[in-house]
Amino acid sequence: MGSLIVASTRMSAGKTSVIIGLGKAIGQKIGYLKPLGDRFLYRKKRLWDYDASLVVNLFGLTEEPEMISIGFDHSKLRYMYDRESSTAEVKRVIAEMGKGKDALFIECGKTLSYGASVYLDPLTLSHVTGDPVVIVTGGTEDEIADDLAFVKRFVGAEEANIGGVILNKVVQPEDFKAAHLADVEALGVNVLGVIPYEEELTTLSVSYLAERLFARVIAGEEGLSRRIRNVFVGAMSVNAALAEPLFAKQDKLIITSGDRSDMILAALDAGGTSCLLLSNNIVPPPNVTARARQQGVPLLLVPSDTHTVAKQVDDLEPLLTRDETDKVELLTRLVAENVDLEAIRTL
Repeated sequence: MGSLIVASTRMSAGKTSVIIGLGKAIGQKIGYLKPLGDRFLYRKKRLWDYDASLVVNLFGLTEEPEMISIGFDHSKLRYMYDRESSTAEVKRVIAEMGKGKDALFIECGKTLSYGASVYLDPLTLSHVTGDPVVIVTGGTEDEIADDLAFVKRFVGAEEANIGGVILNKVVQPEDFKAAHLADVEALGVNVLGVIPYEEELTTLSVSYLAERLFARVIAGEEGLSRRIRNVFVGAMSVNAALAEPLFAKQDKLIITSGDRSDMILAALDAGGTSCLLLSNNIVPPPNVTARARQQGVPLLLVPSDTHTVAKQVDDLEPLLTRDETDKVELLTRLVAENVDLEAIRTL
């Protein structure tokens, strides 16, 4: 199969998820490279990309995550490399990461233009390496239409070698194929797959929430693997909260202040609470934490106020984690059933 450059038209199109699904589905020994990191992680005085760390762990790669990216900061890269030296470095890293591998996935940044000023955008990488680009796009029908019209212009660039597109997160895939697939193919764009939207992939684990918010777990550590599918902000009276249908839903996160013992106990009594996120750094009384510990419901403590914390949760991107084996299996199945793997292998 060789090397494959994976790009996307917009943020959160699902490039990394598609790469993981492809890597598992093709059943070959894969390598991974993300030349320009854009999801920074700083741990123990080491900087690496979140996606790189995830792929390394899921596929048991021997490379260190920080070695999988050439750099992160545009200004630093512009200082370190001109076009010629950037090309040489890209070729060196590709040769290194592809050594002993059947396939190498090269993941680009958040959009087609990301990294262009430092020669690490998909168009430049394709020109430098001769490797084909697979573009991941998705969303609403209008967004897909806009993206594909743009891709058509992108395909026209002489430097590009477009292997095709994978339409991801399509809400009604069969209806989309019937209504739009012929028009898409008429654009001259090779459609390699149409992957349906799967709500389960948008859920958060409590452990992921705690890690991303740097929260302190003060009770219920054994429940960190629970799933969050609904979010309720408990900023009203308990009677008002109990009247809300969302409060009775399963797998819910309750966000409230740590001094709202009444709200915390009501959430625990209601059942179906995956986690309580307590704001203002206020630790509840011992009887409340004991109840949560007894039920195995995590209590997460953060310093910000309730409004700020709710906004942070709303902005949180549900990234895949290495412990979510069920999601990895689901991704693998979705890719295997909906992407032309033979066409991918022959690119």
